[in-house]
Amino acid sequence: MKKYKIQKSPFIVPTTDGKLIEEHFGKASDGNNEISIAHMIAPPHWIEPFQTPEFDEYTYVIKGKKQFIIEDKVIVLEAGQSIKIEKDTRVQYSNPFDEVCEYIAICKPAFNFEKVHREE
Repeated sequence: MKKYKIQKSPFIVPTTDGKLIEEHFGKASDGNNEISIAHMIAPPHWIEPFQTPEFDEYTYVIKGKKQFIIEDKVIVLEAGQSIKIEKDTRVQYSNPFDEVCEYIAICKPAFNFEKVHREE
């Protein structure tokens, strides 16, 4: 019995905002509901609506900068920095800058569209 899995073809999450989402492990890629790990590339001036997810989200910025509005506080992470945002926290993710932002996102339990609670 093999005790590991190498992910060579992550699930590409369809988007309409120019953001690349490659889910390596998680609900969409391998049915894992416990954790999701995704490689993201957010184009300049990308923005998501506010959301209040039912999962913790960790972000590690590889390249560029990423802005977070957590409750009412604006935080900007640069390459090499990371953050954990606790579940049930109102947050908005964006890249209001002129350069691409590349990062890794880890959600625990796994990202789930039904549990992200994005605002309209």
